[in-house]
Amino acid sequence: MIQIDLTGQVAVVTGGSSGIGLATAELFLRAGASVAICGRDAERLAHAETALMMQFPSAQLLAARCDVLDAEEVNAFAQGVQRRFGRTDMLVNNAGQGRVSTFADTTDDAWREELDLKYFSVIHPTRALLSMLRDAAGMGNASIVCVNSLLALQPEPHMVATSSARAGLLSLIKSLAVELAPQRIRVNSILIGIVESGQWRRRFETQAEPGQSWEDWTAELARKKNIPLGRFGRPEEAAQALFYLATNLSSYTTGSHIDVSGGNARHV
Repeated sequence: MIQIDLTGQVAVVTGGSSGIGLATAELFLRAGASVAICGRDAERLAHAETALMMQFPSAQLLAARCDVLDAEEVNAFAQGVQRRFGRTDMLVNNAGQGRVSTFADTTDDAWREELDLKYFSVIHPTRALLSMLRDAAGMGNASIVCVNSLLALQPEPHMVATSSARAGLLSLIKSLAVELAPQRIRVNSILIGIVESGQWRRRFETQAEPGQSWEDWTAELARKKNIPLGRFGRPEEAAQALFYLATNLSSYTTGSHIDVSGGNARHV
């Protein structure tokens, strides 16, 4: 296993109070980085902060409530990172969930909400932390990594708005990578398929047959969705890809993406 020491570096993870974001924060802390996480749900964020501090008692950790769609709150969060750590080396943009809808039943407001979430959950944090990332680039590693979806390349008709927004986000990430490369800031993404989450747990609670286990329910769904590995992904598996792209382990990679879909991608 490759070991990397991130002592002295600072990682910022949006949507860091659960799931992929929380698993990513754990990896950064384990490697010695200082970490700032944010999330909209104050109670969930407090639980995440407690869990991380129990696991890493000497961790340098900042947890702040922040809605990434609110530019003022994001700016305040960035200022808090500046005051606490004085720098940002790695930004992981991880926010948003899928919207199930077809073209026929997606309202104008739903389209706007979906596009707003997918774009500005990346735009606001990137804009707010960009000056610190530029400073970090002069000292070594500076990177932005975004959690995107396989829907960006493989749209689904029952998730038309999300698929469209994800494709746009993929283009935005590529454009950012080209623009920021001369400033030595790398920009990449991961494309996830189905990853275990609170959203899927809630669906399990309402859709599973009596006595059916989580493992059996997800395996059956994976078969129906033709996932070659036959299961859902785990948050830590997506986190490992994010960690690789955020650190100097991928120092010559920008404008790219890693597929984390269990083989579900059908394109070449």
